[in-house]
Amino acid sequence: MKKQVKEEFRLTGDELLDFVKKLIHEGNATKIIIKNESGHSIVEIPLTVGAIGAVLAPVLAAVGAVAALLAKCTIVVVREEEKKS
Repeated sequence: MKKQVKEEFRLTGDELLDFVKKLIHEGNATKIIIKNESGHSIVEIPLTVGAIGAVLAPVLAAVGAVAALLAKCTIVVVREEEKKS
């Protein structure tokens, strides 16, 4: 059985794109939520296991555009982990 685990990271807009690329490369995140300084969700990106570079290119372009607009942001990373009995 799997459970969802959420982690939050505070970043600057300059760090955002590289951080999202790293998460996609790791491949264990199921969703990424980008929030502004006020805590409002700006973008929610569902990540599928079989996603490839061509599919993710528009997502990364959108993240880059968001990064240009934000000085500081919070990234919420949702991962699924096996539940320990």
